[in-house]
Amino acid sequence: MKTDFKFSNLLGTVYCQGNLLFSPDGTHLYSPVGNRVTVFNLVDNKSYTLPFSHRKNIARIGLTPQGNLLLSVDEDGQAILTNVPRRVVLYHFSFRHSVAALSFSPSGRYFAVGLGRKIEVWHVPSTPDSNTQGDLEFAPFVRHHTHTQHFDDVRHIEWSSDSRFFLSASKDLTARIWSLNPEGGFTPTVLSGHRQGLVGAWFSKDQETIYTVSKDGAVFDWKYTGRPDLEDEMHDESDMQWRIVNRHYFMQNSATLRCAAFHAESNLLVAGFSNGLFGLYEMPDFNVIHTLSISQNEIDFVTINKSGEWLAFGSSNLGQLLVWEWQSESYILKQQGHHDSMNALVYSPDGQRIVTTADDGKIKVWDIESGFCIVTFTEHTSGVTACEFAKKGSVLFTSSLDGSIRAWDLIRYRNFRTFTAPERLSFSCMAVDPSGEVVAAGSLDSFDIHIWSVQTGQLLDRLTGHEGPVCSLAFAPNGGLLVSGSWDRTARIWSIFSRTQTSEPLTLQADVLDIAFRPDSLQIAISTLDGQLTFWSVSEAEQVAGLDGRRDVSGGRKIGDRRTAANVAGTKSFSTIRYSTDGTCLLAGGNSKYICLYSATTMVLLKKFTVSVNLSLSGTQEFLNSKLLTEAGPAGLIDSQGDASDLEDRIDRSLPGSKRGDPSARKRMAEVRVNGVAFSPSGTAFCAASTEGLLIYSLDNVVQFDPFDLNMEITPASTLQVLQQDKDYLKALVMAFRLNEAGLIQRVFQAIPYTDIPLVVEHFPTVYVARLLRYVAAQTEQSPHVEFCLLWIKALVDKHGAWLTANRGKVDVELRVVARAVAKMKDEVRRLADENVYMVGYLLGQAAGEKAALGSGGAESIEWGGLDDGEEGHVKALMPASASGQMTLDDILHKDGAEVSEEEWIGVE
Repeated sequence: MKTDFKFSNLLGTVYCQGNLLFSPDGTHLYSPVGNRVTVFNLVDNKSYTLPFSHRKNIARIGLTPQGNLLLSVDEDGQAILTNVPRRVVLYHFSFRHSVAALSFSPSGRYFAVGLGRKIEVWHVPSTPDSNTQGDLEFAPFVRHHTHTQHFDDVRHIEWSSDSRFFLSASKDLTARIWSLNPEGGFTPTVLSGHRQGLVGAWFSKDQETIYTVSKDGAVFDWKYTGRPDLEDEMHDESDMQWRIVNRHYFMQNSATLRCAAFHAESNLLVAGFSNGLFGLYEMPDFNVIHTLSISQNEIDFVTINKSGEWLAFGSSNLGQLLVWEWQSESYILKQQGHHDSMNALVYSPDGQRIVTTADDGKIKVWDIESGFCIVTFTEHTSGVTACEFAKKGSVLFTSSLDGSIRAWDLIRYRNFRTFTAPERLSFSCMAVDPSGEVVAAGSLDSFDIHIWSVQTGQLLDRLTGHEGPVCSLAFAPNGGLLVSGSWDRTARIWSIFSRTQTSEPLTLQADVLDIAFRPDSLQIAISTLDGQLTFWSVSEAEQVAGLDGRRDVSGGRKIGDRRTAANVAGTKSFSTIRYSTDGTCLLAGGNSKYICLYSATTMVLLKKFTVSVNLSLSGTQEFLNSKLLTEAGPAGLIDSQGDASDLEDRIDRSLPGSKRGDPSARKRMAEVRVNGVAFSPSGTAFCAASTEGLLIYSLDNVVQFDPFDLNMEITPASTLQVLQQDKDYLKALVMAFRLNEAGLIQRVFQAIPYTDIPLVVEHFPTVYVARLLRYVAAQTEQSPHVEFCLLWIKALVDKHGAWLTANRGKVDVELRVVARAVAKMKDEVRRLADENVYMVGYLLGQAAGEKAALGSGGAESIEWGGLDDGEEGHVKALMPASASGQMTLDDILHKDGAEVSEEEWIGVE
């Protein structure tokens, strides 16, 4: 099994903090998710996460007007510049201070950042300035100038449309106007008059008006004008200055303004409030277009796309992201992650979806292809602890601390069955028989295992024997046996379908944490509290192997730990384990920052995956910094909320003493941990439910340059020579696959005549068959040469069918891709035929009408009215020409005296 899994996507979380950005064309939305950036494609309904990660949570992101460079800055001022189209990190840079505002100029040559009360203007890297080109080659970030006149943090920076001036809004109750370069007659201007800190300041489209908005809900219009008490003739140049000409106020009772955005092209002002309301206003008259509530929690950020049609809102308390089209009053995007820690996850049988459950009582179904949550179930009233699919059909089972097991239909998206015990229990684990007829659950309150019938919902049996809480259950993949693990240091094998429900106790050295069945049902793996992984034969009920995972999983010192990472006990065990699809590997995760992949045959650690390097989480560092340890304890755990300058920031709304189920408790230095892992059914990916979200790791399908069986003579030029001059198609194709250049492979592939395909495939080396199969399947989905690709697939199956059958496990993914491509083509051809039936009928009817109208004048030519020269030539090329060069009715309706059949008409059309 391949082990080179790479991080590919982050689901389960859509927004954490910071600002949202639309791409220049308005079709993509950039959202900071912890220490990563996720991009949402709003047109194709897909999302992906950029591959880089910061060492702290991201505070601000900025995008150039061309949309090609993304600058992301974390809480410490560490910046990463990324090439967005290629998803490649270009530069790392430190601003040495936390950044509260970031904005690129419309010209794309400068950007301004607010560093506390200081504003710095920088050249955008690779700016085509002749005088600094040499500097930029070695120092990509070059400072243009610095402004330090503000007395408090700068919250917002906005550029004028010509990039000559910019506005800054600060907590010191003022906005200021700056020029990029010295301008004749211009002096930096202060706009004061607000009673609370400013949220934003913007220029109007004609730059004659400035709008400023403060936290108390005041909106001021500023114009460059003379004193209003003087006559127009008495104005001189010295009287002209920026003055308030209008004052407007948002009347939102006790709610405070949290964020605002202004769209100069359409004069739209959007404001988000602390009670979850947002308002849309038309300036300069301040007309209310509409006011809506989108949640119960405060809105942290709002932005408008370039056309002014879509508004994006972010709410960090709920982890909610919304894109609203205000004209049609409809959602373009409405996504929300779990606002509490995830407990379990499972892949759907077809591998297209992942189901996650969490302490917030919600069950979410995520589509892997798009990265979006497609449905959320909220029927459970407490934390959901486990989830599992029935092997056949789209039925999901979940267990919860509310005392119920629920069955869900994922076709109609409804809860169709609920199972409960006679007494009130909190179920902590669950398992479903492969046939889908029986469901079993264990509880921390009772030491019994409850078994229900799925068909009737009746409680069938209670299995007794454990002397401690049951924490893990697993059915054998072939059915019949149930294995349970308990805190009484035993695991038991139950034969629940036999007449005598005996149980074989397996004695262990510590409390059981998790149990996994190998796919062939012959072996089980058990993880225990002392960090041991033991492997047991099911038929013999004896241990066959074991390994010590304490050194592998331990790592990361939590912020409150008194001991070093090497000596702390809480991280030295695996709380979740799963076998790979082929049973050769075991994936294990726990309360640490590592996921370990072991070989189940040699008991060797194959690879360690680091879940997160985010220092905003507790447990990602190996060593704590003694500088951050104060007399009152770790600096990160000291509550500094009461020192905040704003009233709403000083109020502590967290529940006292609550550690589980409280959204506010999780936000402050959450501990890094992995609560669930799962392999995809195809074995090409695995996912992990972690503190940061749902991490997906997949095998990189884009094959890099692979110097397999290469020698000096194999070059692109020699390959083309073999193809064009020697006409040795087999040799050319093998050479192209050895070089592994996409363009060269395609050129050789399409140059092979269709008559030679069976011959080429028959002698094709088997070592390249899987790769050729995958390539042909990809071409089938993309290429217009439908029959050509089908001939390749037929030849591969005919000539190498025996080898494909013998190596089904190795080429399973390739065969799936081929099946999908053929099914897709079949659907497209069927749809095309359905659409053409009516066109053919219409053409036949038209021809019959022309024949009746002309009678016996078969030699007269048809007038092709309404066609231009190109179209007429195209029609003549499709139809048989008459002796005179004109298209006649006789040519159309007769072919050697016979009527043209409907099939031939389809070919003509």
